[in-house]
Amino acid sequence: MKTKPDVAVVYQAKTGAIALRGDFSHETVWATQAQIVDIFDIDQSVVSRHIRNIFKDVEVSEKSNMHFMHIANSDKPVAFYNLDVILAVGYRANSARAIQFRQWATKTLREHITRGYTIDHKRIATNYDAFMKSVADIQALLPDHTTFDPKDVLALIREFAGTWVSLDAYDRDVLTIGKTTRKNVKLTGEELRDALSSLRQELMRGGEATDLFATERVVGSVEGIVGNVMQSIGGKAVYASVEEKAVHLLYFMVKNHPFIDGNKRSGAFAFVWFLRRFGVKGGRNINPASLTALALLIAESDPKKKSQMVALVTRML
Repeated sequence: MKTKPDVAVVYQAKTGAIALRGDFSHETVWATQAQIVDIFDIDQSVVSRHIRNIFKDVEVSEKSNMHFMHIANSDKPVAFYNLDVILAVGYRANSARAIQFRQWATKTLREHITRGYTIDHKRIATNYDAFMKSVADIQALLPDHTTFDPKDVLALIREFAGTWVSLDAYDRDVLTIGKTTRKNVKLTGEELRDALSSLRQELMRGGEATDLFATERVVGSVEGIVGNVMQSIGGKAVYASVEEKAVHLLYFMVKNHPFIDGNKRSGAFAFVWFLRRFGVKGGRNINPASLTALALLIAESDPKKKSQMVALVTRML
């Protein structure tokens, strides 16, 4: 197997950067047992035992995560292990260096989960001048008298970094649900119907709805939607988090048209009502305008894109 002569920084230790040969065409790096010994400052016998147990427990696959390669000054191929194995050893090893690695990994993982992306601040600082020059080059191609400040572009990228990541993931059909609140909650169709009835009366008093608003086309439609959202298989909830349940309430009410009139308004109300009822404090990006846009987007969306729509709304919470 041939690797590219790139170098990947695994993590920045206080004593210096731990760097390995990169194989970026396969989005990984490779290391020998001796190199893993140096990374985590442990005995080779310990590394061998950890790797053996990692493969035995099928924590990672031996077939796809270990390769034998020929290196200089070696009469026979040497075993190389990829990044998955290196990380697994780091979480099993007991040394000061391994503890430092786990602290770094936990911090990086937390940043990725809470923000939806991670940033290499050192690389950004290094590439800042190159970025500003690229923006200036673009400006030179614009028509006369058309100018913009490169710093404004950088500020825009910083402010909406998560948006660019989400849009790209959506385009590639790999958008995933972000951080969610997992706890046991209960809801019946009768409870939701009562809440919608209160909304209906309020809107009718203000002349914003008729008596057809939130009137079921078929009796039992609300119970059916709630049952779908709250269902479980083998004692395990199909939609594990409060946010997923709320988004599915919105989705099913908008797409299934259970009411003669007011499906989008009812779905939007049920979405917000459900989140508030069960104490979810998210929704920093959900305001009346964005909620309206989401309801309309779901209404016009391709049913085949359901999982992507659910992930998109969930990530906004």
